[in-house]
Amino acid sequence: MSEYKVKVVVRLKSVVLDPQGKTVLSALRNLGFSQVQDTRVSKFIEMDVKGDNPAIVKEQVEQMCSKLLANPVIEDYEIEVME
Repeated sequence: MSEYKVKVVVRLKSVVLDPQGKTVLSALRNLGFSQVQDTRVSKFIEMDVKGDNPAIVKEQVEQMCSKLLANPVIEDYEIEVME
C-alpha cells in the first residue's frame, strides 16, 4: 500500500457571491493596489492518504469532498493526487 499526497482546492461556484473575496478586494484597494479587479477566496486542503492506486485514492477523496470538505450546492472542487 502506497501513501499519496492529495491536494484539494474548494471554491465557491462562479454564480455564488463571495463576501470574503469582496472584503479582500476592498482591503487591497485601500492599500493602494487599485490594479486588482476581483478576488475570490478558496480553501486549500492537503492530506496524506494510503491506498492501493491513485484512482482509488481519488475516488475516496471525491467521497470526502461530497460528504464533508465541500458543499456541492455552492462549491466546486479540484483534486490532485501525487505519489
